[in-house]
Amino acid sequence: MVALFAFVLAAGSAAAQPRPPVLVELFTAQGCGPCAGANTHVDRLAERADVLALTFSVDYWDYLGWTDTFARPQFTERQRAYVTRLKLREPYTPQVVIDGREEAQARPGADLEPLIRAARATRPSPPDMAFIGARRVDVGSGRAPRGGADVWLVRYDPRAVEVEVRAGDNRGETIIQRNVVHRIERLGVWRGRPQAYRLPAARDDGLRAAVIVQHPRGGRVIGVAVPKA
Repeated sequence: MVALFAFVLAAGSAAAQPRPPVLVELFTAQGCGPCAGANTHVDRLAERADVLALTFSVDYWDYLGWTDTFARPQFTERQRAYVTRLKLREPYTPQVVIDGREEAQARPGADLEPLIRAARATRPSPPDMAFIGARRVDVGSGRAPRGGADVWLVRYDPRAVEVEVRAGDNRGETIIQRNVVHRIERLGVWRGRPQAYRLPAARDDGLRAAVIVQHPRGGRVIGVAVPKA
């Protein structure tokens, strides 16, 4: 069985990207005044094959009067894990986190390219990763942190979505968001040995999937896989 799995993984790896994309996570909120312009970063990066740009909406600005239509408590928890890991005072928006290594304000005009290049240059050799159909992802062998790494499934909408904000700081504004994350789910632990992970059935039409292997508790990203187009 081990030999068979290794053969299947090797066959799947041929379809995997030789250089996994750098993960760029935008933490934003529809009710946050400065956040409207930050969406341009994701829009600009969304077409690049060497970057996976994702939009995570957080809920802690809802008290300003507008309930973010995409926010989930687990997205806020993910950002708070980065706050602890990166030794920040508190979470804020708009913020980008790059490969779990560096963070920056996502202000209009901010140049993220040096951080993306640095993340690509310093990421250790990732394990081979490949989607096998729509219900499984395989992660090959590699160096794992002590205790193992988290394996996350992300489902996001690649389309540009317009949201008319009717209250709060952005009242009357139409916010355009892209690569909006709808769900993030932990699939299990990767301990450095080849392993297959079953993917739950997709429930929403039009969403894409990505799998992230990452040090636990908001640590560095080890590898990223997206299905072959």
